[in-house]
Amino acid sequence: MLYADEEAEVQGRMTERARLVRRLTEVVADINADFDLQAVLDRITGSLTELTGADAGGFVLIEDDRLRLVSITRLSDHLRGYSAPLESSLFGELLRSGRTVLLATDETRSLDDLIWAELQGLHTIALGVSNVRGRPYGALYALYSSRTVDHLELELLELLAAHAGVALGNAMAYQEIVRQRAHEHVVVDSSADGIAVVDAAGRIRKWNQSAAELTGYLAADVVGRPAPFPLPARQGQHIRHRIGSGRWLEILCTAVAETGEHVVDFRDVSDAKALEEEKDLFLTTVGHELRTPITAVQGFASTLMQRWEQLGEQGRRSAVATIAERSATLSHLVENLLLGSDAGIRGLAASVGPFDLGRQLRETAGAFQWSGRDDNPWLEVPERLPWVVGDPVATDVVLGQLLENAFKYSPGGGQVAVRAVAEEEHVAVTVEDEGIGIPAGDEERVFGRFVQGEAGDRRRFGGIGLGLYIVRQLARAQGGEVTAHSREPGTLMRFVLRRAAEPSTM
Repeated sequence: MLYADEEAEVQGRMTERARLVRRLTEVVADINADFDLQAVLDRITGSLTELTGADAGGFVLIEDDRLRLVSITRLSDHLRGYSAPLESSLFGELLRSGRTVLLATDETRSLDDLIWAELQGLHTIALGVSNVRGRPYGALYALYSSRTVDHLELELLELLAAHAGVALGNAMAYQEIVRQRAHEHVVVDSSADGIAVVDAAGRIRKWNQSAAELTGYLAADVVGRPAPFPLPARQGQHIRHRIGSGRWLEILCTAVAETGEHVVDFRDVSDAKALEEEKDLFLTTVGHELRTPITAVQGFASTLMQRWEQLGEQGRRSAVATIAERSATLSHLVENLLLGSDAGIRGLAASVGPFDLGRQLRETAGAFQWSGRDDNPWLEVPERLPWVVGDPVATDVVLGQLLENAFKYSPGGGQVAVRAVAEEEHVAVTVEDEGIGIPAGDEERVFGRFVQGEAGDRRRFGGIGLGLYIVRQLARAQGGEVTAHSREPGTLMRFVLRRAAEPSTM
């Protein structure tokens, strides 16, 4: 039978134990509500002294084969970050023992060589292991310098260390999710592709910067709304769609089964689409242009073979002349194809040096004859036109093509004029005609590959649409430039080269 004093003492201990258990429950709930790792550690060590009656404490993390002190309470702040070998530590001893809590006193071992000895009067150290995902992660240290430790404090320490492992695991998992999300955001936002996340109802939830740049729609314009373009009907399907700006987008959609969302990836394929159209046009154009001269060559060659004697001298000469003329046309077409290919792959080369542009203009214009026309281009060149830096052979090709186009696109006649004028740093040559002209806005387009005048009637004037493309490449290879300008009536082509020093000083 217990005396009244003893009964009161037992009752007091039970009451205190119940209070501490309730307080432990509150502390655990508090630390589990926080997902910042350092904040969780500081909350754990902060509650340590209240629950265990310790005079000070700290939490250490395992880092490879060492320990690092990451959180402290009632100790000098300079100890934070202290590192020590795991093998020779009390924590190492605890791990080797297979237990979850360890008690060390100055009666069983020397505590003077431990970092915790900075706590004056230290006589007892209790520590409990915190496991995260089933593996030791760290340890909670309770330091005593003014009071003794009983079983209740050790139990509370063990419980707090165990709950600390759960809270730390939650905080680490949350931080890992945050890191993954941040990484995903960086990847998505830095992607050159447009990326959108569409929910199960078809509304946009995510819209990266490239998506805004490709479509012209800011995230604020589209988030919460349906996609501004059609989506593929099934996963893995690619579709192409032309948006209002004229860009062609290639769109791919991937389902996220867990959330019912779809990740939509789209990119600008306008250049690829234009290349496909160029290839189709190239095959059509080349086939059409080559068919006529090849048919003529084959036909007249066959006639010569079968009716040589019947044709007579004049007939044979006429057939051979036609074959020669059509062969020259074929040669010109093939040459342009090769030049166009070289220009597109590696650019055209030119041997740059000073030469007399005035003389070149007179020779080119004087020798130029357009088939079926009796008039020659009208030439206006100053007597003393400055020399230029360039390639006379490439310049002859440029001028010849500009004159050919001027006559070609003047089916109703009209004057073709070539003029040259000296400018401050350049010499400019213009070729003017009174033909069909260039539609407004097409002044740059005409220099593309396989582009011809009057796009609605491409076959009216023949050719493969490489002439002006080659002209510009040859002009730039010499350090010059060629541009197109609409006028009424007709077109003005401007070709400029850099001025050279006077011949007498070279």
